[in-house]
Parts: sequence; C-alpha cells; structure tokens
Amino acid sequence: MARNKPRLEIRGGTHAPLGMPAARFLREYWQKRPLLVRGAFPAWRNPVEPDDLAGLACEELSLARIAIHDPKHDRWTLRTGPFAEADFSSLPATHWTLLVQDVDKWDADVAVLLAPFAFIPSWRIDDVMISYAEEGGSVGPHIDQYDVFLIQGLGNRRWQIDVDPGAPTAFRDDAELRILREFAPSHEWTLEPGDMLYLPPGVPHHGVAVGGPCMTYSVGMRAPSQADLLGDLVDHLLETLPDEARYADPDLAPAKGDGEIDDAAIARVVRALPWLHVEPASAPARVNAAGIADACDHDATGGSAAIPASLLRAWFGRFITRYRSAHAAAAPARPIGNAAFARAAAARTLLGRNPWSRFAWMREGRAARLFVAGEMHECTVALARALCGPEPIPLAGSPRELALLRTLLDAGHLALLRPACARRPR
Repeated sequence: MARNKPRLEIRGGTHAPLGMPAARFLREYWQKRPLLVRGAFPAWRNPVEPDDLAGLACEELSLARIAIHDPKHDRWTLRTGPFAEADFSSLPATHWTLLVQDVDKWDADVAVLLAPFAFIPSWRIDDVMISYAEEGGSVGPHIDQYDVFLIQGLGNRRWQIDVDPGAPTAFRDDAELRILREFAPSHEWTLEPGDMLYLPPGVPHHGVAVGGPCMTYSVGMRAPSQADLLGDLVDHLLETLPDEARYADPDLAPAKGDGEIDDAAIARVVRALPWLHVEPASAPARVNAAGIADACDHDATGGSAAIPASLLRAWFGRFITRYRSAHAAAAPARPIGNAAFARAAAARTLLGRNPWSRFAWMREGRAARLFVAGEMHECTVALARALCGPEPIPLAGSPRELALLRTLLDAGHLALLRPACARRPR
C-alpha cells in the first residue's frame, strides 16, 4: 500500500516550529515540497517596528528596495536605497513594499529568529530579510532559486503558490523585478502573525498584504549558482597556477593556411586543462530537472567534473579569437544600407578583413563554426575557409551567407575594398 503524500499544511507549537522533528522535515519537505505551519511561533512578538525598518533603510550601508505597483495600469516601479525620510512621504497610500536585507546583522532581536533553524548548517543560511507592505503591496508573482522560510510578523499576507511541475517560468520584460508573465495558483492561504510558510527553490509564489499593512520575515538560504561557483573556482585556480604552465604544441604539423582549429588543437587544450574531463562529442546530452542541458556534469566513472566536447570547442573558438581589449574592431559610423549592399553584392565587390579582428573556424559535422573576435557564427566550410584565408573575398553567396557577410560588415570586421586595394601584390 502506497504511503500517503505529506500534507502541505500542519500546525506547529512553542517547541516545534516545524510541526515535526527536523529530520522528518528534511526527509519529506526540504527541497521537495512547500509546507505551511500554522502557529509555528505561537508566542510571536514582532521584534522590529515599521518605523525602525524604514530608519534602517536610510542607513548608508543598508541594502533596501521599494517596489511600487500601479494596479490600474499594471505597472511596476523599483527604487533602490539607501533612502531619505522624504522618500517615504512621497509614496502612495497602498500597493508598495519596502524590502531590507541582512536585518539580522543590524538587529540582535532579529538575529534570534535564526535559532530555530539550527538544524540547517549555518553556512547555508544567508540572511533575514524583512518586507513591510501597505495594503495590496507585493513584489509580484515570482520564483526564488533558494529555500526560504516566510514568517508572518505583523498583519496578514495572502500567499498563493503553484505546485504544478510544469508551471510557466517566463518573466515579464516590462518590469525591473523578475515578475512571472503567467501565474495560476494551485493553493492559497492567508497567514497571521506567527504562521510560517516554507518554500523550496523553484516554486512560483505571490504574497500580497491584505487588510492593512503587514511585515514578513524571510529566512533565506545561500544557494550559489553554477556560474558563481565556477567563476570563483577559476579565480582561485588563477591565483595558484604558474605563468609558465601554458598551451603548448611541440607536435605541431604544418598549417593549411585557412584558419582551422582542428581536433589536434582541441586535444592540446584538453591537455592544458588537466583537471577537466571532457566528454566525447558522441556522448548523449544530459538534461536536468528543469529541462535544460547541463553545461557541466559528473563523470559517472571517476566523479570528476565533465564538460561536453561541443561546449569546450565553442568556448575555445570564442576565447582564442578575442584580441586585447585595447584593440578591438570599431564598427562603422553607419551600417551599410540596403541599396548600397545590393549594389556591392551585384558587383561582387571584394571584402577585406579588419587587422584587429581575429578569424578562425572549426568543423561542426558537415558545416562550420566561424569565430570572429569572440563571436560565433554558423556557416559552410567553404565560406569559413574563405573568410579565414589570406586573400580578399567577394561579396557573394546564398542569402544566408550574404546575411552573415553583412553582419560582419556592420560590426567592422570586414570592409568593402576599392578596386585599387583589391589587386593582389605582384
């Protein structure tokens, strides 16, 4: 007989803010499903007054924001602190929220709120953020990529969540806040002081102040992204690597003069990065729970960091064609017009390369990846060879090839040559 699915709403108590032992919470809810705990803090006393929070938002080192919603036109405005007292007097009567981060570092009474969460490693806890909202105030429906415990401290807030695994995750492009474009809640609760809502990462949710002003205490976790982890690791490695450890090619064979980055060169890149395990190009793509192909994965045999060969090749092509930042191709003052481009194409006008633009290419199946000054383009092998070779090339080709040549012209990597400039040296 199958076990009953864990409930999403339970009651807590003075000595059980989670409503259950911590081990059970971690096993059944942590990073798995939301949990509403009614009366998690039955003897709740609000540790910070709204005026004190506003005063903290005026401190020079505070991290504070104000989100304002115009419900009539559905417009959002985001202001960042620190603020002045006059900023608060100019706010509308309703539909705004003040958010102040790291309040536990400023206020000892707020820091006490972290004690019930000692079952989580202290290094995983980020901060206690406090939000004060007037009637209707919110930050819109959104998604957090970290675990958060939302403790209701003053007034009431209506929380809506969507536990559908296929919930839309696209954001609006007309607001500074990362507000979901679509949101269809599956559950709704109104929290009172002392209630607590736990949300694992990735759950769409929306909290709105109802019945007057409210305050919510958010205990958030540290969850660095892969980009943050890898970026900092690379910075750390850079501090330890000797300058003489470099890309080397003692086995170099004569080049063909066409700018190709061949498989032998990629093999040397791999040897220059000994701590990486590169998956063969034929390895199947791995997909994570969000439906996104993982950039880095774990080698099933050795447990070392594995990176797909295609990703490594694309990175190296971009990297090796970037020139020193002080010397980059300058785009022309005006892009070439349609008429001028058509005339040049009809005349098969020759194109020259900007000396500050590096060109290279590598095979990708039967096609090619062209790399120009750190940018990657798809094209035919023949066009890639021509663009990376030593001779001027004619402005000609299929519509797709002409579109690529125009892109490179408008970026300043190529230039139309006058007839006198196009003659080959004798």
